[in-house]
Amino acid sequence: YDPGGYWVLWQRREDWQRTPTGKLFGMPQPKYVLFYYYGPTEKQVLAQNNHQLDMADLTMEGLRSVLSTNKYARAYMKNFPYIVNVDPCITGIYFNTAKAPYNNKEVRWALALSIDIVEYLATAFDGAATMGALLVPPTPAYLKWYYEPLENWMKNFTITVDGQKVKVYDPDAPMRLAEYAKKRGYTVPNDPKEIRAIFGYGWFKYAPDIAEKLLIKNGFKRDKDGKWLTPDGKPWKITILAHTNPSHPDFRNGFSASQQWKKFGIDVEVVTTEQRATMLQVGDFDASSDWPATEPWGGHPDMYRTFNAWRSEYVRPIGERTFGHASRWSDPRMDKVIEELANTDWNSVKVKTLGLEGLKIAFEEMAGIPTCAYPGIASYDEYYWTNYPTAENPYCIPYHHWPNFKYMLPFLKPTGRK
Repeated sequence: YDPGGYWVLWQRREDWQRTPTGKLFGMPQPKYVLFYYYGPTEKQVLAQNNHQLDMADLTMEGLRSVLSTNKYARAYMKNFPYIVNVDPCITGIYFNTAKAPYNNKEVRWALALSIDIVEYLATAFDGAATMGALLVPPTPAYLKWYYEPLENWMKNFTITVDGQKVKVYDPDAPMRLAEYAKKRGYTVPNDPKEIRAIFGYGWFKYAPDIAEKLLIKNGFKRDKDGKWLTPDGKPWKITILAHTNPSHPDFRNGFSASQQWKKFGIDVEVVTTEQRATMLQVGDFDASSDWPATEPWGGHPDMYRTFNAWRSEYVRPIGERTFGHASRWSDPRMDKVIEELANTDWNSVKVKTLGLEGLKIAFEEMAGIPTCAYPGIASYDEYYWTNYPTAENPYCIPYHHWPNFKYMLPFLKPTGRK
């Protein structure tokens, strides 16, 4: 390994037959695996084009460059949107709900309704994302388990604004995102069913007029320049804590949200810092662009892992380390769902019923703003090795930074190229 931290080289064990990987799947095909830090995306692109980097997490811009210049390169999906769509995590924005005004769900709803999700995803990921309005990732499994059963409920869900009930769900948002992709020159199917499978089932309406009414109702107002003032008359500024890596969806969510809210008249600053984890734990923040809900199990409808992070008993005051989700959001109704799930058999049909109930509560309360499933941008250079996990052959999670990577190694096939 490099004492400076730039690379580490692993060698296949001579007794690989005795390892879990060997026992389950056979001999890892590469004798050596080198993890090397090339730096920013542009340097990773150069390395892949020179066949010096087999696997990489890139930005969409970097991936497009590699695919256009390296005939041996491919992404998880052969065609647009190219992304890994099985990562069981919902990305987005969440707020410090122990802090005003983010402790007010109508303010949180206003911030959600002031976002144009098509512009948002275009800015963040060039439209290569699967939008989701529930605090569970819209992967194929969760679309079936939760999005489909709740779709009519979301379509008919209303909030009350100026005494009027207003529907807030837009099932046509995926079609608008598909139109954006077509204008960008990407090949996109015309079948609405296929579009929904790629871009998601829908999102919250872009309704800045409704958002404005909600804020005015709660004491906010605009100054002479159209900028928002808080109820105490001070300029409203939101600081978003974001990931330090520009290729990470967390980073891109933060900057995309800032653009939407600036357009709406809010002063927004995005801060990227290695101190974020500590700041989140003690509540030293307004908003954050990491996951608005804890990842579920991924391959089972049980939502206990997600919901349990919202237990009210885990919440601590600002200044103390919290034990649950950093948003510090909780709800007595969710506590009941969590307790029931904890005492329900894993295989019971009640697991899904409780999952539906909990997701409705989180939706109603806008516990966080979900935007899209994690759009993993995995780039493979197949010059030396082939048979990576792909959408056509999803035998393993396709990342080198997950522990499951070791289970991929027995399935790789050498090309024999030197």
